[in-house]
Amino acid sequence: MRNAWLLARRELGAYLKSPMGYVIVAIVLFVDGMLFNVWAIGSTPRLSSHVLKDFFAIATFMSMVSGVLLSMRLIAEEKQLGTLTLLLTSPIHDREIILGKFLSALIFFTGMTLLTIYMPALIFWHGKVSWGHIFGGYLGLVMLGALSISIGLFASSIARTQIVAAIAGGAIMTAVYLCYLGANVADPPVRSLMAFISPQKHLQWQTGVLHLRDVIYYVTGTYLFLLASTHMLQARRWR
Repeated sequence: MRNAWLLARRELGAYLKSPMGYVIVAIVLFVDGMLFNVWAIGSTPRLSSHVLKDFFAIATFMSMVSGVLLSMRLIAEEKQLGTLTLLLTSPIHDREIILGKFLSALIFFTGMTLLTIYMPALIFWHGKVSWGHIFGGYLGLVMLGALSISIGLFASSIARTQIVAAIAGGAIMTAVYLCYLGANVADPPVRSLMAFISPQKHLQWQTGVLHLRDVIYYVTGTYLFLLASTHMLQARRWR
């Protein structure tokens, strides 16, 4: 675990020193703020809880996009720079490499997400919303971000360049998300399986309601993609 944390600190420093991290943060905050004013608030009076729900719906889309963008460089950049071989031959396990890189992206993502707290704070100041709704919504965003990062990390482990990793990660994320469309036309028990796979069926936290099955979904999905990334590194080490 110590090696994973040291690697996480190194990768987190790379986010803070490179312009790419700040560009992603700026884009996320700009899009969230613009859509919050145009769509969530709008021009007609609305209930504060509905405005907050729409804010989390906006942040959901940006969390999936930013999670993939933040993780696209984690392994693919090592391949481009030619440092992956050095990393794989160092005295650190593959699972620690994956965990360290995942934690760095998750910490950066969490900090970026918390920068949007001023929007729910405005709703709280001018209306009536519960702290539970805000807390549940942000916890859901972090769990969704963790899933998106793990998908992007897996894509980065199989791609040769960051651009290909971003495209592959976006394609996997889109395919997983759109499984709910297949659930509408599939027969049981495939229907239940496809409905469970899609994040679309696990967004109750947007209303402040966090079910145990949703937590299990995000934790399990994140673990499976991190495990797949670890196996990809192991396969490369053997080659």
